[in-house]
Amino acid sequence: MNRIPEFVGNHPILFFALTLVIGMIAFYEYQRLFSGVKQLSPIEATRLQNDEDGLFIDVRDDAEFKRGHVLSARHMPLSTFDKRMTELEKSKDKPMIVYCANGARASRAAGKLRKAEFPSVYTLAGGMVGWEKANMPVSTKT
Repeated sequence: MNRIPEFVGNHPILFFALTLVIGMIAFYEYQRLFSGVKQLSPIEATRLQNDEDGLFIDVRDDAEFKRGHVLSARHMPLSTFDKRMTELEKSKDKPMIVYCANGARASRAAGKLRKAEFPSVYTLAGGMVGWEKANMPVSTKT
C-alpha cells in the first residue's frame, strides 16, 4: 500500500486512465440500477414473450441485425430510435424487451421508453451475446 503514491507519481497517465475506467463503470452501473428497468435472462425473456406477448426490440445497427437476431424481433436502430418510438404506441401495454450486442445501447433505449411512460420495459441480460451463449434460436431473415 505504501507504494501506491510512488506508482501514481511515476505513472500519472495510467492512474488517470484507471480512474476514468472505474468512474465509467460506476456511472453505467448506477444508471442501470436506478433506471427502473429490470434485466431478464434469455429464458425469462422468452417466457415473457410467450406468456404475455412480449415484444423484442433490437437497437443494433443494420449490419449487426442482418448477421442474426432474436426471432420476431422488431429492428429499431438506436440512431433512429427517437424518431421511431411512436411506432410502439399501439403496443404500449405489451412488455418491451430491448437488446443490443451486450447491453449498453439497450439501456439507453429502455430509459427512453421509461421516460415515455411505457409501463413494462426490460433489457436482455448480456444482449445478443448472452442470447447466443444460452443457445437460443437466432434468425437471419429480415
